[in-house]
Amino acid sequence: MDLGEKELIVNSEAGNLLTELVESIQECERFYFSVAFINFSGLQLLLDPIKEAETKGIKGKIITSTYLNFTDAKALERLKEFSNVELKVFVTDKEIGFHTKAYIFDYKDHFKVIIGSSNITQSALKSNIEWNVKIISKEEAHFIKDVIKEYNNLWEMSVEADHDFIKRYEEFLERFKKSNHAQNIIYEDRKYVVPNRMQRRATENLERLRSYGENKALVIAATGTGKTYMSAFDVKSFNPRKLLFVVHREEILKKAKETFELLLPNEGYSFGLLTGNHKQKNSDYVFTTIQTISKCYQEFSKDEFDYLIIDEAHHAASPTYQTILDYFDPKFTLGMTATPERSDSHNIFDIFDNNVALEVRLHEALNDELVIPFHYFGITDIESIDLSDVDIDDIAEITKRLKVNERIDFIIDKMEFYGHDGEKRKALGFCASIEHAQYMASEFNKRSYKSVILHGGDSSEKRQLFITKLEDPNDNLEFIFSVDIFNEGVDIPSVNTVLMLRPTNFPIVFIQQLGRGLRKYPNKTFLTVLDFIGNHSKTFLIALALNGSRYYDKESLKVAIATGFANIPGATHIQMDKISQERILEQIDQENFKSMKYLKEEYHEFKKLKSGRIPFLLVDYLKYDGAPDPVKFINKEKSYLQFVAKVEKHDQLKKLLLNENFEATLKELSSKLPIKRIHDFVILKYLLTHESISIQIATEQILKVNKNVDKDTILHSFETLNQAYYDSGQLKSKPKLVQYRNGGLAKSELFTTLLQNEEYYKYMEDVISYGIFRYETEFRNEYYGIPHFKLYEQYQMGDAALLSNYRKIHSSFRGSGLLVNGKEFFLFVDLHKEVDVKESINYKDKFINQHLIQWQSVNNTTQESNRGQDIIFNKKRGVNLHLFIRKYRELDGKTEPYIYIGKGNSVQFEGNKPITVQIELEHEIPANLYTEFTKKVQSSH
Repeated sequence: MDLGEKELIVNSEAGNLLTELVESIQECERFYFSVAFINFSGLQLLLDPIKEAETKGIKGKIITSTYLNFTDAKALERLKEFSNVELKVFVTDKEIGFHTKAYIFDYKDHFKVIIGSSNITQSALKSNIEWNVKIISKEEAHFIKDVIKEYNNLWEMSVEADHDFIKRYEEFLERFKKSNHAQNIIYEDRKYVVPNRMQRRATENLERLRSYGENKALVIAATGTGKTYMSAFDVKSFNPRKLLFVVHREEILKKAKETFELLLPNEGYSFGLLTGNHKQKNSDYVFTTIQTISKCYQEFSKDEFDYLIIDEAHHAASPTYQTILDYFDPKFTLGMTATPERSDSHNIFDIFDNNVALEVRLHEALNDELVIPFHYFGITDIESIDLSDVDIDDIAEITKRLKVNERIDFIIDKMEFYGHDGEKRKALGFCASIEHAQYMASEFNKRSYKSVILHGGDSSEKRQLFITKLEDPNDNLEFIFSVDIFNEGVDIPSVNTVLMLRPTNFPIVFIQQLGRGLRKYPNKTFLTVLDFIGNHSKTFLIALALNGSRYYDKESLKVAIATGFANIPGATHIQMDKISQERILEQIDQENFKSMKYLKEEYHEFKKLKSGRIPFLLVDYLKYDGAPDPVKFINKEKSYLQFVAKVEKHDQLKKLLLNENFEATLKELSSKLPIKRIHDFVILKYLLTHESISIQIATEQILKVNKNVDKDTILHSFETLNQAYYDSGQLKSKPKLVQYRNGGLAKSELFTTLLQNEEYYKYMEDVISYGIFRYETEFRNEYYGIPHFKLYEQYQMGDAALLSNYRKIHSSFRGSGLLVNGKEFFLFVDLHKEVDVKESINYKDKFINQHLIQWQSVNNTTQESNRGQDIIFNKKRGVNLHLFIRKYRELDGKTEPYIYIGKGNSVQFEGNKPITVQIELEHEIPANLYTEFTKKVQSSH
């Protein structure tokens, strides 16, 4: 960086103050900080760089203050442990405030000074709105002299933070907390409890579904995201005369009732509990357990309740719940669950008429601050543990190799180094087997860390006992070591530490385990996750889990790892040591994510999660956060059923697929996945159970899932389904499912015949339902107009024909980088030639910055031609330039999709045959996507 240059540092996807501080501590010769507040949530993120500085002999001075009693005594204690850091505290009084936030770095021939608004807290370093200015200057510069002089003055005025000082400060904070406790209670007035973003989205969607005559819906949202509040908001707007709220466990019942009483204070309704001990069944709003209501439901009339809520709706497939659901006839039924995947045989989606009003996955929950941030540290396991030659499913062998005393000391050492949030550690350790968990608990107990083990075979009383002990701040239990049972359904909100002690063999399990510690809890600010990463062959799966995207490719994963998962929202922090990072990058380079071998492994891992039951349906994959993308299986074998038949060597399925019409229809429907326009599939779904569909009915059906719809697109949809835009080859090979009749569409004879067979029906319906569900997750109910493109979504060239209502043969929509439909111009750009080409030797297509891209036309285009004029004066001539970008044409031998980055306008041009044009984007490209397009990651091997 040039001397004298100034730069503004803000927290954004492009970077944050933490990244800047980490780099600076690693590269400087000395450092000096002066910050008003240091709390442990921020310090934990700087422990590794300070430790590295200590190893290199880099010394530092840190001043903080007692201002507003915000600095943690724990953070001061932790800093004292570093031999390279001198620590002082400015003791403030009522008259003098202490507000400095300055970070000074001394290099061989210059200084770097960062002054701004950020203290050392997780939010200030990563996610708050903060402004910090970085200035680089020579030591003799006037500004630097002033800064150093002022720093030295402060140093003199501050007191040394010795252990005696910290102890006294800690005791004062304890007294302060007790005396001031009442003031710490958040002011909560029922009139001002407003829905968060998730709750608003859910209630809007429920309203929409009801307006189209639907009377059941399911909400899927992570534990702790406020589903009970959401249901109360919806009840408030629905205003039922009588309500029944059914839960699975009694302990959540009172809390649910209190939430409703808080949010519906003036509606004049009475609220009552119906349990073993409470019999307030004449109340307007009755809160009951499934155990109680299943014994006395017949005492109520069938239409007694207008609104029925089933909490933890994943249990709804069990016979007890089915009895209740079959008996009552409410105007509306709402199911709520964090984990829709746990029902054994029934599809829980079917129970709620396949209406998913909302789905919130981990990344969204972090983004909406519905859960607390986590600090993940990926730590390379000790060298003496070698898992490189062991099958990840050979649990006995893995257990044997992990039972090493030296590893216990290493884990404890890291645990003590990184520390945890809050005064007392509350930890879950995930082990490979019961034997491994027993070993861990026994070794931890020997070292005075009070530990117990829990596994699937333990009674619910035993589980509850240990959970209660871990929750109790006065109990000395610190660790529960477990095998798989905490993946789902168990809630210990106060957990502040998670230890991953076994190889990750599937992203879903990893996410479920991580999720155990993300519940909000009073005074809990973050979760510490320590993952001990071995050298087994599936290490890269951690990256898949953390990346949070179900649809990924090699390149985006490599960029995510190299940038420390900059795309993860909020104050969440992901850090992997260099060895783990290199190991994972190398594995990703070597792995072919599209090979049959890899796809089979992914499929079998998913099947294991379903207790070994074959996932016959595509919709099974929608139920898990972190499930594989089954469209990859379809791309391999033309239909999901073909893939399963092949992998399972399943004779019944193979026999089913011998019917040529069924097989061809399945392939035809599957080839449309993932759908980019919902209209066609909504029409087909309606035709599954009706003879024909008119424009009017199609409009009504589409409006159930989309905010708006235009007639031309519905017409185009009818024409597309009628194969109006197929070429002669397609017409020959593809089955005709519909035909025009009386101005609408009717089922063809072939389709009607197939639908009469129950098995065929089930699998065809599955493809259609999956297409619609996935569309709703990715596109929500937004209206995108014509052409129907969503920013930053993936598209193939041919999609542009469909989505712009192109009325000629669609297969002609390919070839050069420019395709045209009237005034809509589609520019398809490849940024690099191929992955393995070290240099980027592309034509002139490249990003200049986040809002400017350079593009070169095909070789024969002149500035004078009509086409040339349309491109260079697009705005004046009413031409829309739509830009589609991909980094590489191919990865792992398969064509890559493009990403739509919106429209742009030509602002500069030069040359002839070809013309080189600079196009300004209407939407500045997001930082993480820009990084992904422009960064090349080479693993060092």
